[in-house]
Amino acid sequence: MLQRLVIDPAQLSAPAIALTPSQQHYLLRVLRLGQGDRFVAMNGQGQAWIAQLTQSAATDHWLAEILQPVTVATELPIAVTLIMALPKGNGFDDVVRQSTELGVSCIAPVISDRTLLHPSAQKLERWRRIAQEAAEQSERQIVPTILDPVPFSASLESLSPGMSGYLCVTRRSSPHLLTCLSTALLQPASAITIAIGAEGGWTEAEVDQAIAVGYQPVSLGARILRAVTAPIVALSLIAARYEVGTQ
Repeated sequence: MLQRLVIDPAQLSAPAIALTPSQQHYLLRVLRLGQGDRFVAMNGQGQAWIAQLTQSAATDHWLAEILQPVTVATELPIAVTLIMALPKGNGFDDVVRQSTELGVSCIAPVISDRTLLHPSAQKLERWRRIAQEAAEQSERQIVPTILDPVPFSASLESLSPGMSGYLCVTRRSSPHLLTCLSTALLQPASAITIAIGAEGGWTEAEVDQAIAVGYQPVSLGARILRAVTAPIVALSLIAARYEVGTQ
């Protein structure tokens, strides 16, 4: 099985890929690849190629020669955005990694009324790096977009016509997410947005605000889940329902 490596589209100059120093270090020192060895280069936007390492005789720099495109089908049949109120500590690292593995298209970290974490620019860069690594590991065709953190109210403006929006809630009489997804398959949406709160969940004011712009409150079951567990449950249901239900 060939190792996968995400490249910036600007690195591509067919029939070769200009490798950065860090990519050369990773391929040559970490993976111990050499002249003539192959790997899969992906641009994170749906395209991938089998590439072969070669050393330039003129400069001693390493390049990757494109041999052929790779066609795979590892993406969900529907685009999924995860709106997630930032949990405490480093919990969002795991959310980014695991939601990428489950097929999410976009992750929108938000500051809710009960959010305690206010991330730095370094945190955002770390999350984007985690998403890239997880996309490589799980053989994704795309790397999920990680948006800049915004207040929850600002994130609600992104729900557009044709998009299904679900707000995960607790201690309310709401239909199960799986029930709503089963119904949604009969009336296909262009995309799904799933919103999950931080520790303590959403406030009543936030729930009312989301409902006002078209979100459907949903339950993930009778148990109270940790903030970092809930997105994994929700995305697993979405992935299973759409991958199985559309076949």
